[in-house]
Amino acid sequence: MARLNLLLLMAVLASAIYLVHTQYLSRQLFTELHRVQNEARRLELDHDRLQVEKRAQATPLRVEKLAKEQLKMRTTTPAITQYVRQDGAVIPAVAAPPAAAPEPAPHAAPARRSHP
Repeated sequence: MARLNLLLLMAVLASAIYLVHTQYLSRQLFTELHRVQNEARRLELDHDRLQVEKRAQATPLRVEKLAKEQLKMRTTTPAITQYVRQDGAVIPAVAAPPAAAPEPAPHAAPARRSHP
């Protein structure tokens, strides 16, 4: 009977030690859960704050002001627009005034055309 009592005592002690260990792990996990929830709340608040800042920064008036002041951009006009063909040739939107023909030098002979 002494062996049975000793065996039962060992089982009770092992069970008690396992219970204490399980409670310790449970408290650690609860503490970690609480910490992670606080971090999630903090990140959610940061996200909301950043969304509000983003909406405030992205107003059309502010974007236009920054484009003009910092990037030196300007609104488009037909005078500054250029169109590009598929072959890469640039076509000005506004036709340039025709260039005046250069006058021939006084000592040069006039150019002759030959008829075919």
